[in-house]
Amino acid sequence: MNTDGFLAPMPKESSLVCLVGVGARTAVGHTASSSAAAVRAGIAGFADHLYMLDKAGDPMVVAMASYLADDVTSMERMLALALPAALEALSPLSRLAGRIKPIPVLIGLPAVRPGLPVDLGERMVNRFKDEIKERCVVSQVETISAGHSAGLMALEVGWRRIQEGSIEICLAGGVDSYLEPETLEWVEECDQLHSAGGNAWGFIPGEAAGFCLLVSQTTAERYELRILGKVLAIATAWESNLIKTETVCIGQGLTEAIKQILLALPSPRAKIDQIICDMNGEAYRADEYGFTVARVSERLLDATDFLAPADCWGDVGAASGPLFISLAVAAGLKGYSKGPYTLVWTSSEGGERSAALIHVESHMRA
Repeated sequence: MNTDGFLAPMPKESSLVCLVGVGARTAVGHTASSSAAAVRAGIAGFADHLYMLDKAGDPMVVAMASYLADDVTSMERMLALALPAALEALSPLSRLAGRIKPIPVLIGLPAVRPGLPVDLGERMVNRFKDEIKERCVVSQVETISAGHSAGLMALEVGWRRIQEGSIEICLAGGVDSYLEPETLEWVEECDQLHSAGGNAWGFIPGEAAGFCLLVSQTTAERYELRILGKVLAIATAWESNLIKTETVCIGQGLTEAIKQILLALPSPRAKIDQIICDMNGEAYRADEYGFTVARVSERLLDATDFLAPADCWGDVGAASGPLFISLAVAAGLKGYSKGPYTLVWTSSEGGERSAALIHVESHMRA
């Protein structure tokens, strides 16, 4: 791989992977479009938890999906978020019933942590297939449990399979919820819970789901599907200096992931127009990005002008990447995108660093 000159050509038209559907459920919106509008307006979905208190005795501040009952457990919360988001992303296929093959589904999930069932992946596969079968024929459901990068990693698997020609269409996304009481207690024990009086460098626990419907260029044309954007590249690298350790992260893993997707830009002079990332208020993530920017800033239009949606919908873990892509699509459709090339990146506590390059042309806008 050449990481010096970034001279790799754009993917051939026949191997391009297109976005034809997006779906979202967040603390600030019931759909992808309403969530994007709230983020653009800077609306925050933060509120005091009804009964969970921090160590100082104050209510924990969370970004809860208010349309879910507060006593719903983590597994049920994630299913209630994932299904509507998945069906929204699948909606462009509604007129093609009976004309397309069963669709493979890839779902990014949180890594193992307190408050989650140990068999979360297996249970999600079984429940998801049972619940969605009335609306869509699914060939298989696979899960990737890797925290913040899991959603982009699920998309990467689907993207590669479409590029290789083994499938024509794929639904991929992620879902997460930090709202289980045991999970919230764990976040605070790890000194990661944001609180005005105690920890200004923590994050606001959130919950959300985001899905993207990916198809090959030829499939989009065959079925006359509206192309919302194109996924030019997705890559995952690994960081060895992890959060919650004594090591110092200097952004090696994130740098590698971003350098890989920069190879898909059309020329050595082309730049990333906007950045959407999962910085959430933690100093670790800010430092990681700072070190990364020192290595790739010449390919970024403005490294300081990034969007961190955790300011609005909280930290949404495994749902992050797919939701960021839905924001890039919304910016293109509504005409407020700063340019055609969007970099989205995510950083998992387990070391996974994922990045994607999304292309939304002006002629795709509504």
